[in-house]
Amino acid sequence: MSHKDTPIRLLVGLGNPEDKYLATRHNVGFWYIDRLAEKYAITLRPESRFQSLLGTGLIEGQRVWLQKPLTYMNHSGRAVAALMNYYKIAPEEMLVAHDDLDLPAGTVKLKKGGGHGGHNGLRDIFACLGSRDFVRLRIGIGHPGHKSQVLNWVLSKPASDDRIAIEQAIERVVEITPWLVQGKLSQATTHLHSNNPDTTRKQ
Repeated sequence: MSHKDTPIRLLVGLGNPEDKYLATRHNVGFWYIDRLAEKYAITLRPESRFQSLLGTGLIEGQRVWLQKPLTYMNHSGRAVAALMNYYKIAPEEMLVAHDDLDLPAGTVKLKKGGGHGGHNGLRDIFACLGSRDFVRLRIGIGHPGHKSQVLNWVLSKPASDDRIAIEQAIERVVEITPWLVQGKLSQATTHLHSNNPDTTRKQ
């Protein structure tokens, strides 16, 4: 499988731009990009042409773009598509980091392709790209237990224990990101999934 893996050139984190949303569960994709920017000294700047905070730099010698769309979650696709079209980045060269209700806090999974699972940011990216052939980083935030509580759940801040678990999970992803940008998706996936915490909750 490894010979089919493609180096990642664009790492996108999904979230909502206002300060009141920054610490909420729906913004964990932003947390990942912020952590990468910090680790690799990549400055994120507003780019109105792409409706995003955007930065470029090197991760282990590989040139990458870091993007945080400022369009609000439901319109993430327009910002992502604008950047990809301009820089001629193919879908399989992109990773999108997003919150995932079906994984407990502290669990992270890599996945290529698949459905949107009700996630409006992914739904809009699918629509704007006309493709699902990109890598997704699913960052678990847990589930409130009932569908009627989901909106309030994702737009609320996680409890301190969950916040710590999510941050630790993101740190594990940061550690394997060099493999992703080198095209070692299979190796990164195996390592990441084998280091998820044991849980009996829904996967």
